[in-house]
Amino acid sequence: SLDPQKTINETFDGRTTAISWASQKILSKAGVWDQLSSQACPINDIQILDGDSPVLLEFFSHEVDDRAFGWILENRLIRQALLNTIDQYENITLLAPTRIDDFAVYDDRAEAYTSDNRVLKAPLIIGADGKNSKTREWMDIPVRGWSYNQNALICTVAHENPHNNIAIEHFNPEGPFAVLPMTDETQNGKTIYRSSVVWTDHSNGNKSMMAWDDDTFKAGLNARFPAFYGEVKAITPRMSYPLGLKHAYSYIGPRMALVAEAAHAMHPIAGQGLNMGLRDIAVISDLIVGAHHAGDDLGHQDLLKKYQRKRRADNTAMMAATDTLNKLFGVKMPPVAMARKLGIKAISRFKPAKQLFMRQAMGAVGVLPSLIEK
Repeated sequence: SLDPQKTINETFDGRTTAISWASQKILSKAGVWDQLSSQACPINDIQILDGDSPVLLEFFSHEVDDRAFGWILENRLIRQALLNTIDQYENITLLAPTRIDDFAVYDDRAEAYTSDNRVLKAPLIIGADGKNSKTREWMDIPVRGWSYNQNALICTVAHENPHNNIAIEHFNPEGPFAVLPMTDETQNGKTIYRSSVVWTDHSNGNKSMMAWDDDTFKAGLNARFPAFYGEVKAITPRMSYPLGLKHAYSYIGPRMALVAEAAHAMHPIAGQGLNMGLRDIAVISDLIVGAHHAGDDLGHQDLLKKYQRKRRADNTAMMAATDTLNKLFGVKMPPVAMARKLGIKAISRFKPAKQLFMRQAMGAVGVLPSLIEK
């Protein structure tokens, strides 16, 4: 029952999202990207660091035909563009703020019952209501998963020097520390160079970094940023989000389907959570459009089974990869750390493996929906 207008306030969500090359294609086809492109900061260089070591692995855009690996966007800007786009379509009705109180499924239709006494009827209901999905709960689909006993501390920082469109993933003993490039801002004729920080926090209460005073937090930031950024300071309040993994045992039920975090929620270590959700939406959209043109039932179980078959393996692989990365880089034992560094260096030197990693970061691996132009 959340008012959508509240979701575009800076105080609601301070996070940014890495939009992959494939996701940019999906947003472009949906008519959303044109509103975002001027505020999207391209990632042209990705640096992977491990502890006190120098850069172990670096991806350059010139190695993938000068295409950006992705773009960093503030979540609130994405929400605003989506709301603007919805307003442009007469065949979309946004009922918000309201709440779905119940569902019913029949042989020829599904129904949703809202808190303001509406009855919505359709051949298919898609639950896109997040990792604590009430749709999934009503469908009685269990989830497997666990908490990482970590929080992601988020803030936007200003730094003395330009970021040069570099994204950094620094694996420290206490957890990953990511720096994501953002578009510059101008204030009183002065350019403000900005980046988004995602800092893993293992503690709660008084020991959490959320409890640090501003001077201590600023010192912590400057100790972890590479020197080329110059002096760094936070320019937005810190926000904290718990990290965990959830995967629904099934994405589908009679005339109902789950997409994005209603079906799968993963660790943000590779920045792929939203991108995987957009791939879900692109695939099910392809199937629905194809069924519509063929005059078929949009909620037929064969269509839903095809959707699940196309998406479950891809999502499972990405969740396994992010889980393994988080655990691998969290091991402090010297033999493991040495093997990890040797493995990263081997990837850097073996061009086919490096190309695969780069294409994976761009979301350009596997069978792509037709909504994505190859």
